[in-house]
Amino acid sequence: MLREGREYAGWHKHVVVKLPTTREGIKGCKTLSGEGIKINMTLCFSPNQALLIAKAGASYCSPFVGRLDDISENGMQLIRDIKTIYTNYNYKTEILAASLRHPLHVVEAALAGAHVGNSSVEGARHDVQPSLTDRGLATFLADAAKVKKAEPELWDRAKSVARSGPDFFPWSVPALPR
Repeated sequence: MLREGREYAGWHKHVVVKLPTTREGIKGCKTLSGEGIKINMTLCFSPNQALLIAKAGASYCSPFVGRLDDISENGMQLIRDIKTIYTNYNYKTEILAASLRHPLHVVEAALAGAHVGNSSVEGARHDVQPSLTDRGLATFLADAAKVKKAEPELWDRAKSVARSGPDFFPWSVPALPR
């Protein structure tokens, strides 16, 4: 583990070496982080493991949220517990919320204080273009087309108001500088 970790770290200054949260992995983390090598300790499933990871000097702790949820454990609670521990003792180790399975996991991890998250392509795809956004946009465009066709004068008035800018609406936020 040490030999490979040193080799990988030599590839580029931004390489982060990934080690498993096992006894040997934690020992390797202590040694390699002591040499200035950034370490991501993966497969973390408990607050106790996370504490050992931080004490060993890891740059990142990767608790696996989705895998805990798969066995009816509360994976997001683990993120909150780790954040509390790290905050209480001012550990610099960052939380990399792993195995995020859906958009709600992403939001909950961010709210719980995770610094980084990873998700499958399928899990992330929902955030890029949610189906509710697609359906809502289609409805808005269809409604606008109906108004434009059925009420051309109303449509022209709406365009005029829109072109008036923020001064027309007293509650509007001023335009931001570009």
